[in-house]
Amino acid sequence: MRAWLMDSYEGVEKLRLGEVPDPQPGPGQVLLRIKFAALNPADAFLAQAMYPAKPSLPHILGRDGVGEVVAVGPGVGNVSAGETVGILRCDAGVEAWGTLAEKTVVPASSVAPVPQGWSLEEMAGAPLVFLTSWQALTQWSEPPAPPREGSVLLVTGASGGVGAASVLLGKSMGLTVVALSRSAEKGARLKELGADFVFNPADEKVRKAIMAAINPKKIDIAVDNVGGALFNEVIAMLGYSGRISVVGRSGGAVPEFNTAALFFRRNRIGGVSVGDYTPEAAQAAWRQIVGRLDATATRPVVDRVFAFGDVKVAFARLAQGPMGKVLVRVTA
Repeated sequence: MRAWLMDSYEGVEKLRLGEVPDPQPGPGQVLLRIKFAALNPADAFLAQAMYPAKPSLPHILGRDGVGEVVAVGPGVGNVSAGETVGILRCDAGVEAWGTLAEKTVVPASSVAPVPQGWSLEEMAGAPLVFLTSWQALTQWSEPPAPPREGSVLLVTGASGGVGAASVLLGKSMGLTVVALSRSAEKGARLKELGADFVFNPADEKVRKAIMAAINPKKIDIAVDNVGGALFNEVIAMLGYSGRISVVGRSGGAVPEFNTAALFFRRNRIGGVSVGDYTPEAAQAAWRQIVGRLDATATRPVVDRVFAFGDVKVAFARLAQGPMGKVLVRVTA
Protein backbone atom coordinates (compact mmCIF):
# COMPACT_ATOMS: atom_id res chain seq x y z
CA MET A 1 0.00 0.00 0.00
CA ARG A 2 1.00 3.62 -0.42
CA ALA A 3 1.77 5.60 2.72
CA TRP A 4 3.44 8.80 3.81
CA LEU A 5 6.50 7.63 5.73
CA MET A 6 8.26 9.51 8.48
CA ASP A 7 11.91 8.42 8.44
CA SER A 8 13.24 10.99 10.91
CA TYR A 9 12.21 13.58 13.45
CA GLU A 10 13.09 16.45 11.12
CA GLY A 11 9.54 17.65 10.51
CA VAL A 12 6.67 16.95 8.13
CA GLU A 13 8.66 18.50 5.28
CA LYS A 14 10.77 15.33 5.29
CA LEU A 15 7.87 12.92 4.83
CA ARG A 16 8.11 10.70 1.76
CA LEU A 17 5.46 8.83 -0.18
CA GLY A 18 6.40 5.17 -0.38
CA GLU A 19 5.18 1.57 -0.47
CA VAL A 20 4.87 -0.68 2.57
CA PRO A 21 3.16 -4.05 3.13
CA ASP A 22 -0.52 -3.97 4.07
CA PRO A 23 -1.03 -4.27 7.83
CA GLN A 24 -3.06 -7.19 9.17
CA PRO A 25 -5.60 -7.01 12.01
CA GLY A 26 -4.83 -8.88 15.21
CA PRO A 27 -7.23 -9.87 17.99
CA GLY A 28 -9.73 -7.10 18.70
CA GLN A 29 -8.59 -5.05 15.69
CA VAL A 30 -10.06 -3.99 12.36
CA LEU A 31 -8.34 -3.17 9.08
CA LEU A 32 -9.65 -0.02 7.40
CA ARG A 33 -9.26 1.19 3.83
CA ILE A 34 -8.90 4.89 4.59
CA LYS A 35 -11.07 7.24 2.56
CA PHE A 36 -10.28 10.52 4.30
CA ALA A 37 -7.64 11.41 6.90
CA ALA A 38 -7.46 14.62 8.91
CA LEU A 39 -4.40 16.51 10.07
CA ASN A 40 -3.74 17.77 13.60
CA PRO A 41 -1.05 20.12 14.96
CA ALA A 42 0.11 17.26 17.19
CA ASP A 43 1.13 15.36 14.03
CA ALA A 44 3.58 18.12 13.16
CA PHE A 45 4.83 18.29 16.75
CA LEU A 46 5.47 14.54 16.81
CA ALA A 47 7.37 14.80 13.53
CA GLN A 48 9.71 17.30 15.22
CA ALA A 49 10.22 15.23 18.39
CA MET A 50 8.13 17.80 20.29
CA TYR A 51 5.61 15.26 21.57
CA PRO A 52 5.86 12.64 24.34
CA ALA A 53 5.47 9.71 21.92
CA LYS A 54 8.62 8.54 20.14
CA PRO A 55 7.47 5.76 17.79
CA SER A 56 9.97 3.58 15.98
CA LEU A 57 10.78 4.61 12.42
CA PRO A 58 9.56 4.57 9.77
CA HIS A 59 6.32 5.86 11.22
CA ILE A 60 3.02 6.86 9.63
CA LEU A 61 1.29 9.94 11.02
CA GLY A 62 -2.45 10.56 11.12
CA ARG A 63 -4.83 10.17 14.07
CA ASP A 64 -8.17 10.96 12.49
CA GLY A 65 -9.85 9.24 9.62
CA VAL A 66 -12.83 7.47 8.14
CA GLY A 67 -12.70 4.28 6.12
CA GLU A 68 -14.25 1.01 5.06
CA VAL A 69 -13.73 -2.07 7.19
CA VAL A 70 -12.04 -4.61 4.92
CA ALA A 71 -11.13 -7.24 7.53
CA VAL A 72 -11.63 -7.92 11.23
CA GLY A 73 -9.42 -9.79 13.65
CA PRO A 74 -10.40 -12.54 16.08
CA GLY A 75 -12.87 -11.54 18.77
CA VAL A 76 -14.39 -8.56 16.94
CA GLY A 77 -18.16 -8.50 17.15
CA ASN A 78 -19.15 -4.85 17.05
CA VAL A 79 -18.30 -4.17 13.42
CA SER A 80 -18.23 -6.14 10.16
CA ALA A 81 -16.42 -5.99 6.85
CA GLY A 82 -18.07 -3.55 4.45
CA GLU A 83 -19.09 -1.01 7.10
CA THR A 84 -17.80 2.56 6.95
CA VAL A 85 -16.60 3.91 10.29
CA GLY A 86 -14.65 6.77 11.81
CA ILE A 87 -11.77 6.50 14.25
CA LEU A 88 -12.08 7.83 17.77
CA ARG A 89 -9.07 8.35 20.02
CA CYS A 90 -6.50 5.51 19.93
CA ASP A 91 -2.78 4.95 19.30
CA ALA A 92 -3.11 5.30 15.51
CA GLY A 93 -0.63 7.92 14.36
CA VAL A 94 1.00 8.03 17.80
CA GLU A 95 2.69 4.74 18.71
CA ALA A 96 1.05 2.77 15.89
CA TRP A 97 0.89 3.50 12.16
CA GLY A 98 -1.77 6.08 11.37
CA THR A 99 -4.18 7.20 8.70
CA LEU A 100 -1.87 8.85 6.16
CA ALA A 101 -1.86 5.50 4.40
CA GLU A 102 -4.22 3.59 2.15
CA LYS A 103 -4.91 1.12 4.98
CA THR A 104 -4.46 1.10 8.73
CA VAL A 105 -5.27 -1.14 11.68
CA VAL A 106 -7.13 0.23 14.72
CA PRO A 107 -8.84 -1.28 17.78
CA ALA A 108 -12.44 -2.25 17.09
CA SER A 109 -13.34 -0.56 20.38
CA SER A 110 -12.18 2.77 18.92
CA VAL A 111 -14.36 3.01 15.83
CA ALA A 112 -17.82 4.50 15.49
CA PRO A 113 -20.39 4.64 12.70
CA VAL A 114 -20.80 7.79 10.64
CA PRO A 115 -23.70 9.70 12.24
CA GLN A 116 -26.84 9.95 10.15
CA GLY A 117 -26.75 12.98 7.87
CA TRP A 118 -22.99 13.52 8.23
CA SER A 119 -20.60 13.45 5.29
CA LEU A 120 -17.53 11.23 5.35
CA GLU A 121 -15.40 14.38 5.44
CA GLU A 122 -17.19 15.67 8.54
CA MET A 123 -16.70 12.36 10.32
CA ALA A 124 -13.05 12.09 9.31
CA GLY A 125 -12.05 15.31 11.02
CA ALA A 126 -14.38 15.47 14.00
CA PRO A 127 -13.50 12.92 16.71
CA LEU A 128 -10.14 14.12 18.02
CA VAL A 129 -10.97 17.83 18.16
CA PHE A 130 -14.45 17.33 19.57
CA LEU A 131 -13.26 14.86 22.21
CA THR A 132 -10.53 17.35 23.13
CA SER A 133 -13.04 20.18 23.35
CA TRP A 134 -15.46 18.03 25.35
CA GLN A 135 -12.75 17.29 27.91
CA ALA A 136 -11.76 20.96 28.05
CA LEU A 137 -15.33 22.01 28.77
CA THR A 138 -16.36 19.25 31.17
CA GLN A 139 -13.22 18.44 33.18
CA TRP A 140 -13.95 20.86 36.01
CA SER A 141 -16.43 18.67 37.85
CA GLU A 142 -16.53 15.07 38.99
CA PRO A 143 -18.05 13.28 37.24
CA PRO A 144 -17.30 15.47 34.21
CA ALA A 145 -20.21 17.72 33.29
CA PRO A 146 -20.88 20.79 31.12
CA PRO A 147 -20.50 24.24 32.70
CA ARG A 148 -23.55 25.88 34.21
CA GLU A 149 -25.94 27.20 31.55
CA GLY A 150 -25.43 30.93 31.03
CA SER A 151 -21.71 30.78 31.87
CA VAL A 152 -19.35 32.81 29.70
CA LEU A 153 -16.90 30.80 27.58
CA LEU A 154 -13.79 32.34 25.99
CA VAL A 155 -12.16 30.44 23.13
CA THR A 156 -8.73 31.51 21.92
CA GLY A 157 -7.57 30.35 18.49
CA ALA A 158 -11.25 29.85 17.80
CA SER A 159 -10.96 29.18 14.07
CA GLY A 160 -8.83 26.05 14.49
CA GLY A 161 -10.17 22.53 14.85
CA VAL A 162 -10.55 22.51 18.65
CA GLY A 163 -11.57 26.16 18.63
CA ALA A 164 -14.46 25.69 16.22
CA ALA A 165 -15.52 22.54 18.09
CA SER A 166 -15.53 24.51 21.35
CA VAL A 167 -17.73 27.20 19.85
CA LEU A 168 -20.25 24.61 18.64
CA LEU A 169 -20.26 22.61 21.87
CA GLY A 170 -20.36 25.77 23.99
CA LYS A 171 -23.51 26.94 22.25
CA SER A 172 -25.05 23.48 22.65
CA MET A 173 -24.50 23.88 26.40
CA GLY A 174 -26.24 27.24 26.56
CA LEU A 175 -23.06 29.24 27.12
CA THR A 176 -22.31 32.79 26.03
CA VAL A 177 -19.38 32.28 23.67
CA VAL A 178 -16.61 34.84 23.13
CA ALA A 179 -14.30 33.81 20.28
CA LEU A 180 -10.89 35.24 19.38
CA SER A 181 -9.58 35.27 15.81
CA ARG A 182 -7.13 37.51 13.97
CA SER A 183 -9.03 37.14 10.69
CA ALA A 184 -12.14 39.18 9.94
CA GLU A 185 -13.26 36.53 7.45
CA LYS A 186 -12.89 33.74 10.00
CA GLY A 187 -14.54 35.95 12.61
CA ALA A 188 -17.61 36.22 10.42
CA ARG A 189 -17.67 32.44 10.04
CA LEU A 190 -17.43 32.03 13.82
CA LYS A 191 -20.47 34.26 14.19
CA GLU A 192 -22.29 31.94 11.78
CA LEU A 193 -21.30 29.00 13.99
CA GLY A 194 -22.95 30.70 16.94
CA ALA A 195 -20.29 32.80 18.65
CA ASP A 196 -21.98 35.67 20.49
CA PHE A 197 -18.93 37.93 20.28
CA VAL A 198 -15.78 37.80 18.16
CA PHE A 199 -12.69 39.89 18.85
CA ASN A 200 -9.23 40.24 17.35
CA PRO A 201 -6.59 39.30 19.95
CA ALA A 202 -4.10 41.58 18.21
CA ASP A 203 -6.15 44.60 19.30
CA GLU A 204 -4.26 46.32 22.15
CA LYS A 205 -7.58 47.00 23.90
CA VAL A 206 -9.07 43.55 23.36
CA ARG A 207 -9.44 42.84 27.08
CA LYS A 208 -11.33 46.09 27.65
CA ALA A 209 -13.58 45.40 24.67
CA ILE A 210 -14.41 41.88 25.86
CA MET A 211 -15.15 42.98 29.41
CA ALA A 212 -17.44 45.74 28.13
CA ALA A 213 -19.29 43.27 25.89
CA ILE A 214 -20.01 40.75 28.67
CA ASN A 215 -20.45 43.28 31.51
CA PRO A 216 -21.39 42.72 34.33
CA LYS A 217 -20.20 39.12 33.89
CA LYS A 218 -16.64 37.88 33.63
CA ILE A 219 -15.15 34.83 31.94
CA ASP A 220 -16.19 31.62 33.67
CA ILE A 221 -14.23 29.17 31.54
CA ALA A 222 -11.64 29.57 28.81
CA VAL A 223 -10.45 27.03 26.25
CA ASP A 224 -6.96 28.23 25.42
CA ASN A 225 -5.35 26.97 22.21
CA VAL A 226 -2.68 29.67 22.03
CA GLY A 227 -0.75 30.39 25.22
CA GLY A 228 1.95 33.03 24.80
CA ALA A 229 1.40 36.59 26.01
CA LEU A 230 -2.34 36.24 25.50
CA PHE A 231 -2.51 33.77 28.40
CA ASN A 232 -1.97 36.50 30.99
CA GLU A 233 -4.78 38.51 29.40
CA VAL A 234 -7.09 35.51 29.69
CA ILE A 235 -6.30 35.16 33.38
CA ALA A 236 -7.07 38.83 33.93
CA MET A 237 -10.57 38.36 32.50
CA LEU A 238 -11.53 35.42 34.73
CA GLY A 239 -14.22 35.83 37.34
CA TYR A 240 -14.30 34.16 40.74
CA SER A 241 -13.50 30.44 40.39
CA GLY A 242 -12.81 30.98 36.70
CA ARG A 243 -11.07 28.12 34.92
CA ILE A 244 -8.70 27.78 31.96
CA SER A 245 -8.43 24.52 30.06
CA VAL A 246 -5.07 24.52 28.29
CA VAL A 247 -5.17 22.76 24.92
CA GLY A 248 -2.32 24.24 22.85
CA ARG A 249 0.55 26.69 22.81
CA SER A 250 0.77 27.98 19.25
CA GLY A 251 1.70 31.38 20.70
CA GLY A 252 4.72 29.97 22.53
CA ALA A 253 5.70 30.19 26.19
CA VAL A 254 3.81 32.42 28.62
CA PRO A 255 6.04 35.39 29.55
CA GLU A 256 6.48 36.48 33.17
CA PHE A 257 3.60 34.42 34.50
CA ASN A 258 2.64 35.70 37.96
CA THR A 259 1.04 32.97 40.06
CA ALA A 260 -0.38 35.65 42.37
CA ALA A 261 -2.89 36.42 39.61
CA LEU A 262 -4.69 33.22 40.62
CA PHE A 263 -4.94 33.80 44.37
CA PHE A 264 -7.93 35.84 45.41
CA ARG A 265 -10.37 34.71 42.71
CA ARG A 266 -9.43 31.04 43.22
CA ASN A 267 -8.78 30.63 39.53
CA ARG A 268 -7.75 27.24 38.21
CA ILE A 269 -5.65 26.10 35.26
CA GLY A 270 -5.86 22.55 33.92
CA GLY A 271 -4.21 20.72 31.07
CA VAL A 272 -6.19 18.75 28.51
CA SER A 273 -5.04 15.35 27.26
CA VAL A 274 -7.25 13.45 24.84
CA GLY A 275 -4.97 10.47 25.40
CA ASP A 276 -6.55 10.01 28.83
CA TYR A 277 -9.79 8.72 27.31
CA THR A 278 -10.37 4.99 27.62
CA PRO A 279 -12.18 3.48 24.62
CA GLU A 280 -15.34 3.27 26.72
CA ALA A 281 -15.09 6.88 27.88
CA ALA A 282 -14.40 8.08 24.34
CA GLN A 283 -17.46 6.24 23.02
CA ALA A 284 -19.65 7.69 25.78
CA ALA A 285 -18.37 11.23 25.18
CA TRP A 286 -18.77 10.81 21.42
CA ARG A 287 -22.42 9.88 21.81
CA GLN A 288 -22.98 13.04 23.84
CA ILE A 289 -21.17 15.15 21.24
CA VAL A 290 -23.13 13.75 18.30
CA GLY A 291 -26.40 14.19 20.17
CA ARG A 292 -25.63 17.83 20.92
CA LEU A 293 -24.64 18.61 17.33
CA ASP A 294 -27.78 16.94 16.05
CA ALA A 295 -29.93 18.83 18.57
CA THR A 296 -28.49 22.16 17.40
CA ALA A 297 -28.49 21.18 13.69
CA THR A 298 -24.76 21.90 13.46
CA ARG A 299 -21.92 19.93 11.92
CA PRO A 300 -18.11 19.76 12.18
CA VAL A 301 -16.29 22.39 10.15
CA VAL A 302 -14.07 21.33 7.24
CA ASP A 303 -11.54 23.83 5.90
CA ARG A 304 -10.15 22.15 2.77
CA VAL A 305 -9.63 18.69 1.30
CA PHE A 306 -6.29 17.90 -0.35
CA ALA A 307 -5.25 15.07 -2.64
CA PHE A 308 -3.22 12.24 -1.11
CA GLY A 309 -0.17 13.32 -3.05
CA ASP A 310 -0.40 16.81 -1.54
CA VAL A 311 0.05 15.90 2.14
CA LYS A 312 2.92 18.35 2.56
CA VAL A 313 0.80 21.13 1.06
CA ALA A 314 -1.97 20.15 3.45
CA PHE A 315 0.40 20.46 6.42
CA ALA A 316 1.42 23.90 5.14
CA ARG A 317 -2.25 24.88 5.13
CA LEU A 318 -2.55 23.61 8.71
CA ALA A 319 0.41 25.78 9.72
CA GLN A 320 -1.22 28.84 8.14
CA GLY A 321 -4.23 28.58 10.45
CA PRO A 322 -7.28 27.01 8.79
CA MET A 323 -10.98 27.56 9.50
CA GLY A 324 -11.80 24.11 10.84
CA LYS A 325 -10.18 20.84 9.82
CA VAL A 326 -7.69 20.14 7.03
CA LEU A 327 -8.40 16.80 5.33
CA VAL A 328 -6.64 14.49 2.90
CA ARG A 329 -8.54 12.31 0.43
CA VAL A 330 -6.70 9.00 0.62
CA THR A 331 -8.77 6.60 -1.53
CA ALA A 332 -11.95 6.99 -3.55
